[in-house]
Amino acid sequence: MSTKVGKKDILEYHSGGRPGKIEVIPSKPANTQRDLSIAYSPGVAVPCMEIHENIENVYKYTAKGNLVAVISNGTAVLGLGDIGPEASKPVMEGKGLLFKIYADIDVFDIELNVTDPEAFIQAVKAMEPTFGGINLEDIKAPDCFEIERRLKDELSIPIMHDDQHGTAIIAGAALLNALELAGKPLNSARIVFNGAGASAISCARLFEALGVKRENIVMLDSKGVIRKGAEITDENKLYFATSLDLTTLEDAMKNADVFVGLSKGNVVNADMVRSMADNPVVFALANPDPEIPYDEAISARPDVIVATGRSDHPNQVNNVLGFPYIFRGALDVRATKINEEMKLAAVKALAELAKQPVPDVVNVVYNDAGISFGPKYIIPKPVDPRLIYTVAPAVAKAAVESGVAKYPITDWDGYVEELKKRLGLNDKFTRMIMEKAKQSPKRVVFAEGTELKVLKAAQIVHDEGFAYPVLLGNREEMERMMAENGLDMPKAKLMDIYEEKELRARFAELFYTKRKRKGVTAKDAEKRMRDRNYFGMMLVETGEADAFIGGHTRKYVEVIKPAMEIIGTSPQAKRLAGMYVLPTKKGPLFLADTTVNINPSVEEIIDITLSAASTVRGFNMTPRIALLSYSNFGAGTGEMAEKMRKATAILQRDYPDLIVDGEMQANFAVNNEMLSEVFPFSNLVGKEANTLIFPDLASGNISYKLLQSYGVGDAIGPILMGINKPIHILQIGCSVREMVSMAAVAVVDCQHRKERLPK
Repeated sequence: MSTKVGKKDILEYHSGGRPGKIEVIPSKPANTQRDLSIAYSPGVAVPCMEIHENIENVYKYTAKGNLVAVISNGTAVLGLGDIGPEASKPVMEGKGLLFKIYADIDVFDIELNVTDPEAFIQAVKAMEPTFGGINLEDIKAPDCFEIERRLKDELSIPIMHDDQHGTAIIAGAALLNALELAGKPLNSARIVFNGAGASAISCARLFEALGVKRENIVMLDSKGVIRKGAEITDENKLYFATSLDLTTLEDAMKNADVFVGLSKGNVVNADMVRSMADNPVVFALANPDPEIPYDEAISARPDVIVATGRSDHPNQVNNVLGFPYIFRGALDVRATKINEEMKLAAVKALAELAKQPVPDVVNVVYNDAGISFGPKYIIPKPVDPRLIYTVAPAVAKAAVESGVAKYPITDWDGYVEELKKRLGLNDKFTRMIMEKAKQSPKRVVFAEGTELKVLKAAQIVHDEGFAYPVLLGNREEMERMMAENGLDMPKAKLMDIYEEKELRARFAELFYTKRKRKGVTAKDAEKRMRDRNYFGMMLVETGEADAFIGGHTRKYVEVIKPAMEIIGTSPQAKRLAGMYVLPTKKGPLFLADTTVNINPSVEEIIDITLSAASTVRGFNMTPRIALLSYSNFGAGTGEMAEKMRKATAILQRDYPDLIVDGEMQANFAVNNEMLSEVFPFSNLVGKEANTLIFPDLASGNISYKLLQSYGVGDAIGPILMGINKPIHILQIGCSVREMVSMAAVAVVDCQHRKERLPK
């Protein structure tokens, strides 16, 4: 792990609420007796007989076509070794989670209590009718080679052992681009592998398929260079035995063009890198500690291209770039296997994608507008939304062209569009915000530092590396609570405002100057600075901190008051407003105003809409805005409908580039098919609304709380709009996860404000 996470937190994550990380959710309604009689007896007999008459109908009437088994016997789990099938289950559930969030593939994880390869093979063969594909996982070598070979030969569904081929495919794409940048042809490149396990063997075989000559490959295991003539019982190692007079890793790396490490950390030093040929390529893929630290490798040679398995360095070789999309493409054409052509297609698609202009969302996440093909960008980033509709079609086409597709696709453009729409975006938005926040961490004030949930949230943002917490509260109490709960935040700042006499006095004087003509006396100012919300906001106002988070234990109105008195509205805004972000499968849904304005006027609705549009753009998204009411486009009468109608007209007149329409009912706003059928004139047709503006606080507040309560996901908010500096007020009793999300939003808010400053 790249961040420090306590054992207690890890176990709470896996055990909290519903134990584990995945669940089965019905995909059809089951609300009435009629539904149940269709779903099960007696109606279910009809699809049963359809399948009996034509077995291919199983893909039409069941989930088989989108269902993958992740199967292990727990004999080689991560770096833990042979820990058994039960202990491997958390890993298999995690793999299932990745399949779902990256490629919308459903998974059953299956842990087999068998170590004999033949028994394993027979067990998996018996499960073929259930699954559209099988992902083998964490099976020891050399058993994994024979198990995969036999199952591919004897079953007619796609099968892949990701430990072998996942790393190989991503590393293969990286190799193509690295050697192109280095100006070296594949057929003359000398490559050294340190490690001879399943991943290394598969990488070497794939490199050979790409054009690397076997005689130019040198492979080492724990005993040193694998040489011809030595006593070698593993035929996979024997295949790559060299006739060169080499013994040690140091010998092998002299004048080598490429080093591939799939072994353990810190076995390569700077001198070894310096001994390599001109423009060397170093893939140090051991995790969490690479064979040579990234910075050390870069320092050793100015001409080196480095990739690692870590997310905190450029060129991360991450299996998630491959397996979800390979199975997606294979399933969608009902491939009978994942063959060499399909793997090579994935390699080439990934390599080519890295050469294309990087989408804005990737630049935003990494806070780097200059990401482009070169030594620090030879493979795509895992957050790249193009992966699913680039890699999956390439794999599917290769399956069709190689003759293993039972359901060939003919409309490839339509398939790409389907993939773009298919993937649920609820988690992607949150991950995007977190990743962007990490690129430029900020000092975030947590006003309620003596609350355990706040301390836990601060620990997470500290460990994730996107914020430096500034915790306000009684120092002794905070230190005691941290010690009792195993919390450790060396980069956090603990502030007891009663100890900060000089700072408190300075803040009181500044506050008095600011508010003395608004009824505040010097004594009042001194008293206010003993309140953590006032003190914390003064830290932000004076530049001692960058953002403020508070309100976990206080009423919203009690926290917004000091924000208005100290920070005030931004020059571009006339009033404050609140927004919530709700993650949905179609993407994030932005709701405003949900927290501040009770019954806004036409002018205030316009201001709220413009603030919401600016906030949505800050997340690098185009706002598509619906002004909501109980009527559609003039059909109803009454104050609420009329003001939303007038606000829409003014917005459309004065801001012609803004995508906005109304007044309209919420169901039409979020259902574009219904909108286009009934109101084809709406300028939201074909542009489904992602930003909803409510006519009053009651409707907005009730709507988001109902949606949140019924499980759309963790709400992000409330985001305070129109404020002059990053101040965000939590809802009372919010969860640790919601606090973490809000801290990330606060950091991104800081970044966005800085980006808008004149150069």
